[in-house]
Amino acid sequence: MEAELEELYAAYKPLLQSIAYRMLGSITDAEDMVQDVFAAMQRTPAGDVRHMKAYLVKMVTNRCLNVLKSAARQREVYVGPWLPEPDIGDVFSVPTMMTPEERAVREETVSYAVLVMLQQLSPVERAVFVLREVLAYDYKEIAGILGKTEAGCRKIYSRLQPKLAPEPGSDRLKAVSSVTPADASPLVAAFLQASRTGDFQPFIHLLVDDAVLVSDGGGKVRAAIRPILGRDRVLAFLEGISGKGSFQGELRPARINGEAGLLLVRDGILQAAVCFGWADGGTSRWKTIYLITNPDKLQRLRS
Repeated sequence: MEAELEELYAAYKPLLQSIAYRMLGSITDAEDMVQDVFAAMQRTPAGDVRHMKAYLVKMVTNRCLNVLKSAARQREVYVGPWLPEPDIGDVFSVPTMMTPEERAVREETVSYAVLVMLQQLSPVERAVFVLREVLAYDYKEIAGILGKTEAGCRKIYSRLQPKLAPEPGSDRLKAVSSVTPADASPLVAAFLQASRTGDFQPFIHLLVDDAVLVSDGGGKVRAAIRPILGRDRVLAFLEGISGKGSFQGELRPARINGEAGLLLVRDGILQAAVCFGWADGGTSRWKTIYLITNPDKLQRLRS
């Protein structure tokens, strides 16, 4: 039994962990969730399960739903905007024993901007999105996992488009970003230069007029408690915190959720992660800056 569980763990851990990360927005919580699922499997003989993958996906999805109900109450008292935990580099390994389909799902990296947008959905909407968009499950399978009707799941999914793609021509429902690190390299280079000189004008011109900056300090470090709206206000904010030494240290380019971003390291300690979100509607400029400074969300990256 123990050897069989170890094989199942090695085979399905990456897939289940990727589902939980998309649902919870936390790598740490996703890892804990998968550990809990396999701990529960010790009390369920594998021979009693006809379709192991479907059974495990259902377990992790429903456990995530339960956690999210509790998390919603906690976020009501969270100081400032809540942002997901960034995925720096290859956090989840992909074992060779996975099927080609499972490897493809795992190797797809959900962009940080899409991960943020998922947090705007209700827990059930988020589950439908992940199962449909990421795992390509049909509505019958989704209904079986969530204990709902096929018609109900179709209706839930149909409501996601206006929530995630309010602008004509946008494609926010695309679960995997098509933006490559090369696309963002001018933006990253401009931010690096601005942080060194204090002149953010060249960087700001790469943003759309209605640009947004969202910072998450969690009440543990200084951060804006509301999103900064508009390019001029974003410029003033960046110049203000730069003048106070917020970017002192070493800004290092990094892959964050598969896209180009920056890590701020000071005295050998990671202080912040900076991510960017592409603007919708066919523009070649960027709209959103995400500044994650909550030490709890950087802790795993410091070890």
